[in-house]
Amino acid sequence: MELSKSQQQIMHCLKTRGPQSVKILSKRLAMTTMGVRQHLSALARKAYVSQTSEEKQTRGRPVHLWKLTQQGHRQFPDTHSQVTLELIDVIRRTLGEESLNKLIDQRNVQLQLQYQTALEDCGTELQSKIERLSQLRSDEGYMAEMRLIPGGWLLIENHCPICAAAESCQQFCRSELDMFRQLFQGAATVERVDHLLAGARRCAYKISPVSSNEASSLIS
Repeated sequence: MELSKSQQQIMHCLKTRGPQSVKILSKRLAMTTMGVRQHLSALARKAYVSQTSEEKQTRGRPVHLWKLTQQGHRQFPDTHSQVTLELIDVIRRTLGEESLNKLIDQRNVQLQLQYQTALEDCGTELQSKIERLSQLRSDEGYMAEMRLIPGGWLLIENHCPICAAAESCQQFCRSELDMFRQLFQGAATVERVDHLLAGARRCAYKISPVSSNEASSLIS
């Protein structure tokens, strides 16, 4: 992105936190509200950001929130998207949909083994494992983070570096969910609560620990 450091910070904040007001952006990024407005105006001229409709508050006047446009989201890389789409098309035409799905599943089996090896260093503590998985996913371009919520944790992926491939073949998303469930089998349940391809701004997985009795029944 040919943007200033401050503009990149604003873009990153909107990507990871969703629509934000000028005031909140100012506090998060330690900028003046005037400076934030100037940067947002510059980003709006590039069609990277836009204002939402006014949001009502419990007190005071309604405020406008700023969000990334589709063009703004495209400024975050989708890894080798064109080559990937071409390969998917070739495999689908020559080997068929079933073979394509099997190849994607096999890819995730190998990825799961890599994750399992990395998570072994975390011992048995579930939170440490989720934190480590979040780091691994971030290293792969998913802009992942972990948040503590009532009854468990959220594993959030603020960006999808294979979004074009996932749009072309839903097996990528199904296989990812299955992989996370296998990683935490017997220790936690995994539920996808936000899905980028379903219209959400991100993908998010709720990871809930299970009791010892529940763990026994899940394993058996």
